[in-house]
Amino acid sequence: MIVLVCTGGRVVRLEGGEAGWRRSEALAGTGAQCLALDPADPEHALVGCRGGGVHESRDGGRGWRDAGLGEPDVFSVAVSAADGAVYAGTEPSRLFRRADADGGWEELVALQEIPSRPTWSFPPRPWTSHVRAIAADPGRTERLLVGIELGGLMRSDDAGTSWSDHRPGAQRDVHALAWHPRAPDRAYEAGGGGAAWSRDGGSAWEPADAGREHRYCWALAVDPEDPDVWFVSAASGPRAAHAGGSTEVGLYRWEGPGPWRRVGAGLPEPLDAMPYALASAPDGLIAGMRDGRLFLSSDRGESWRALPPAGAPIAALAAY
Repeated sequence: MIVLVCTGGRVVRLEGGEAGWRRSEALAGTGAQCLALDPADPEHALVGCRGGGVHESRDGGRGWRDAGLGEPDVFSVAVSAADGAVYAGTEPSRLFRRADADGGWEELVALQEIPSRPTWSFPPRPWTSHVRAIAADPGRTERLLVGIELGGLMRSDDAGTSWSDHRPGAQRDVHALAWHPRAPDRAYEAGGGGAAWSRDGGSAWEPADAGREHRYCWALAVDPEDPDVWFVSAASGPRAAHAGGSTEVGLYRWEGPGPWRRVGAGLPEPLDAMPYALASAPDGLIAGMRDGRLFLSSDRGESWRALPPAGAPIAALAAY
């Protein structure tokens, strides 16, 4: 298994398994903070950096090159399973697309025409906002979801040529978005006021908060086999999630009709670091913690074992 982790402003690559792990580091000093793998070719990876633009690997994270975006502060990246197009979201809130490996980036300027655009504001830096999450529908090349922190969940049905404003029932403080890889029209959100999901391709959303004691949701992952099973990390509020040292955090699983159930046997108890990143992996589910620890569950979160730590707060991770 290969695990790529954005941690401490760089990328850590872990390769191995039960017999042991090999570790290497790259992109030190770039401000690496988000990443995405190409569903059709997981050795093709993108990393978005705060201050460093977008970097790209074609060999599973062994080597990297500047992807030539020309925008420094990148908060989200995505690769479409439907057509291989790549996307990058920035601060201030702008969205860029590259149609193929040999092409250039184009800005999807219609995002600036959304009626709510003048109200978007990120509370710690209220003069700006950013594209926190991008989700390209794996079955339809023209359908995109974009989450603005803080501004709302936007949807396009024409590959970004036009957009509908914040979707009914969704959280406006978007932290993470995902589509199910096999279930058409099923989408998921983790946000500052809770979680939500859609069964109609992201048009309408319904809250999914029953049974979860913590409302401030951050990371998100879906079970690739079952669209009714998904996971979020949550905290009592942003301070508990991001300041560190709080036990008011948790990791939760939704199964079937719900409600949420806290999972974590094998994790530290009480949980003393926010699960900052979640990712489906060949061997199960990986959780990356704010304090740099990594854990793997092979039974949908019922039990966990430690992986080699990343050594710094984990901003994002992916595995194949």
